Amino acid sequence: MKARILPDETLRKLAAQHGTPLYVYSAAVIRERVRELGGFDRIRYAQKANAHPEVLRLLRSLGVVVDAVSAGEVRQALAAGYQPSEIVYTADLFDRRALEELRRHPLPVNLGSDFMIEQYAELREKSGGPRDILLRINPGFGHGHARKVNTGGETSKHGIWFEQLRDCVQRAVRCGLRVHGLHLHIGSGTDFDHLVRVCQAMEQLCMVAEEAGAHIEVLSGGGGLPIPYRMGEPRLDLVRYKAAWMETRQRIAQRLGRTITLEVEPGRYLVAESGLLLTEVRGVKQSGSVRYAIVDAGFHNLIRPAMYGAYHQISALGQTERTATRPTVVAGPRCESGDVFTVDTLGHLLPQALPDLTCGDLLCIHDTGAYGASMASTYNAQPLAAEVLVDG
Repeated sequence: MKARILPDETLRKLAAQHGTPLYVYSAAVIRERVRELGGFDRIRYAQKANAHPEVLRLLRSLGVVVDAVSAGEVRQALAAGYQPSEIVYTADLFDRRALEELRRHPLPVNLGSDFMIEQYAELREKSGGPRDILLRINPGFGHGHARKVNTGGETSKHGIWFEQLRDCVQRAVRCGLRVHGLHLHIGSGTDFDHLVRVCQAMEQLCMVAEEAGAHIEVLSGGGGLPIPYRMGEPRLDLVRYKAAWMETRQRIAQRLGRTITLEVEPGRYLVAESGLLLTEVRGVKQSGSVRYAIVDAGFHNLIRPAMYGAYHQISALGQTERTATRPTVVAGPRCESGDVFTVDTLGHLLPQALPDLTCGDLLCIHDTGAYGASMASTYNAQPLAAEVLVDG
């Protein structure tokens, strides 16, 4: 059973004060994850994972910068104290709201589609903004823990196709822009075989870009660093991960004859394990051979199991390693059959070991600090769950 990020007594008090469902985040865990990534020149956080204002303020205090994928996220970052120079707008298009926000707050951009080059040049001509841009490149292959989070290859909409890089750099130069960095992100979850391919692709693409007129100073290795959602899963070998990127940066710097800034975009790695979703059991029932615990949280609060078949360990407050348990399916209150937290990647029921439960018991859904509250909805006219950051 996974250890909870805070003592049961603290969690009970928070549930009594704020009600359930309730997201609880630990600042101590976030600090530890940032510390672990020391060695990179810059850590850039994808705030789509968790944009709670206090989480953003904490990360900024730790020297972490952010990217934004919408006008709303630009505003969130600014409200949390980030300066425009600390935010990069990263997307595959400029919608009209984003263009208006960038007119008001010119900030760096990372362009994921070729048609954005001329659009950004036009925007910059009217309202200013950095001349230097990054290009997000699709290297022709991808990887991810699920098909829906694979962000490379022909089946992904993300990034500029690698064969178009030379043309895109030349177009940028003609528009008065300077390509000063490349970004590669092939999907969520790191596989070291794919990491080697990404590093090799980055080196090759940097040379192509330079020959076309770029002046590469920044490498962004993408992100999606994994965490162990299941007991017994190994943690990412950060020593090996860092070494691969440091060696790549060194080779590129030697070939180009200049200092290169290396960014990591760890996404969920910074916040996933910092969070849990507290939910109250409202009843237990038997359907044939299946035991159901019906709770007050639903897929409108945490959609990852329904969307991806994502695994989140669940434990009961008071449960220990010695507590007698039974296979239990944990399901929410919504009227869809998919409103179940204990499923496999095909949507089949995957019971977890839980003690005998009764109405009023509290369950912890672990590792929900990333893509939990940030993907929640008000479906069925339900309110959003409260969120609490505990520091100290």
